[in-house]
Amino acid sequence: MMVVIGIIIQLCLGAIYAYGAVRGDISSYFKTLMAIADPATKGPSAFDMTWPFITFLLLFALTMPLAGPYIQKIGPKKVSMIGGALCGLGWLAASFASSATMLIPLYGIIGGLGVGIAYGVPIAVSAQWFPDKRGLAVGLTVLGFGFSSAVISYATLFMKSSGLQIMNILQVYGIAFIIITIVASMFLRFPPAGWKPAGWTPPTPVAGAAQRVDFMRSDMVKTGTFKGLWLCYTIGALAGLTAIGIVGPVGKEVMTNAGMKAAEITALTFQLILPFAICNGLGRPIFGTLTDKLTPKNAAMLTYVLIIAACLLMYTSYSSITAFIVSFALLWGCLGAWLAIAPTATASFFGMKDNAKNYGLVFTAYGVGAVVGGIIAAEIAATTKVAAGATFLDAYRPFFLVVAALAVVGLIVAFTLLKPPVKKTA
Repeated sequence: MMVVIGIIIQLCLGAIYAYGAVRGDISSYFKTLMAIADPATKGPSAFDMTWPFITFLLLFALTMPLAGPYIQKIGPKKVSMIGGALCGLGWLAASFASSATMLIPLYGIIGGLGVGIAYGVPIAVSAQWFPDKRGLAVGLTVLGFGFSSAVISYATLFMKSSGLQIMNILQVYGIAFIIITIVASMFLRFPPAGWKPAGWTPPTPVAGAAQRVDFMRSDMVKTGTFKGLWLCYTIGALAGLTAIGIVGPVGKEVMTNAGMKAAEITALTFQLILPFAICNGLGRPIFGTLTDKLTPKNAAMLTYVLIIAACLLMYTSYSSITAFIVSFALLWGCLGAWLAIAPTATASFFGMKDNAKNYGLVFTAYGVGAVVGGIIAAEIAATTKVAAGATFLDAYRPFFLVVAALAVVGLIVAFTLLKPPVKKTA
């Protein structure tokens, strides 16, 4: 029941990934408003419409470590209810925005705070209820976060076809998220002290292996394991989040190079939302299980091998629609993988005593990866277009070489540092 509740809550919180599904309609709405004052206006720029998304991700990542201590202090139910209500309020408030700038505080800040507060709660609850299958439990819990983009995209299309305007659709989402998260959060709770699954005995430490102990956050940050996990998570998040952010323009370039027409490109891009979201979602329980069975280090190294393969395939086949689909399916899947590997590894390496606070700090890597990846992709695309001309259709191609190189760095860091830490005693 705790996992199912977690999936429902994460489904609401993960609507952030569906920003692209509503972004175009919101931009058109703002353009219409601006045209009333100035008929010659071109409407908000692509960068103007990107800032609310970046702000959302930043607040999300920065709030996670601040909210972590309160999950244990006041309980998962209250923290999740507060965060869920703010998440829904952010969508509801965004429906009253009249410019891209207004979306930054209404959607980006309010919504980002809400998701940052609530996101870690279902993860912490599942990790404590399933010490025997922690990776699988956490991976299933965050499954909703990955599937959310597909659900919201198709729900938006359905409501638009029913005659609802985009701002009314945002209101529907806001009210629905507030109600669903508050009701679902009422059932969240931690297991009693000393609880363990029936018939399960904690594994006996192997002779000569590092003793597993609980690390408080102040102890965790002093270990090489934490530094390695944080850097690995940053690289994994950078590759996956940027793939989500640029799938539209890269798909357009590849499909144009392949000779497809504009209408065909639009149709295929929308059709790919669901399979990509499925890859993102399934990457979580699959790699959660692999983390349990193969160790966090080996699971992390496997994601980097897949990222390198995807990037090299994309770079060498920039006119192949098949290569585009395979590459982005892998990249979306690897993002899902890291959203299971990172919390499972945090619990495995540093124990459960201070887990909510520990993973909150580890999760800041997600925000850094999102921002750095977005900046790198935008700069490479802008530089390539300037160098080759506005009609050049390989603007994002060099980005995949950069990500492949970062994945090689990730392989080395994971192999070297992702191992059980030894707690120093005075």
